[in-house]
Amino acid sequence: MEEYLMETQSIDYMNSLIQDTVQELMSQSEDNLDYIKRCHIFVRDEISHSWDIKTDEVSRTASVGLENKTRICWTKSCLLAALLRANQIPSGISYQLLTRAGDDSEGYMIHALNTVYLKDLDKGIRLDARGNKEDINAGFSFDEECLAYSIRSELGEIDYQDNHADLDERLVNILIQSENILEITTDFEF
Repeated sequence: MEEYLMETQSIDYMNSLIQDTVQELMSQSEDNLDYIKRCHIFVRDEISHSWDIKTDEVSRTASVGLENKTRICWTKSCLLAALLRANQIPSGISYQLLTRAGDDSEGYMIHALNTVYLKDLDKGIRLDARGNKEDINAGFSFDEECLAYSIRSELGEIDYQDNHADLDERLVNILIQSENILEITTDFEF
């Protein structure tokens, strides 16, 4: 469980901006479970998804995305993990392979979401802080998954059901090398 509490380059929870946000969210929370819910809703609703608002700005770490108030799912998952880890709540990152369009004509993309260990309930869950819009609704539940995307296996989509302690190095490298977030592509599977 220790690796899911560590600070990393992408999940930089010791940053003062993240620490201030942690303190604010903790002051509003009744307990750890309420804090987890507030963190999820904050990242999902207060940090815009770059594709939705058509900004080309690249947020490469949890803290930069919090400062910019925009990011893609890869770094939104880093921010949620940072907010949770800063309060000693183990959190990881899970991936899905999704089509870029309503079919496989435009290829595939990697989607990131979070794993969270709920000590109070002695179980793990997955949360998706991608951000909601007309055709996407990532809800919140301790009992059932409410992810942004339903997997369409007939189109080759995959839910890896995995759990990683940090953002995949290939994704980190893509972010480092990118100057425009709207031009990012991935051509690999996990």
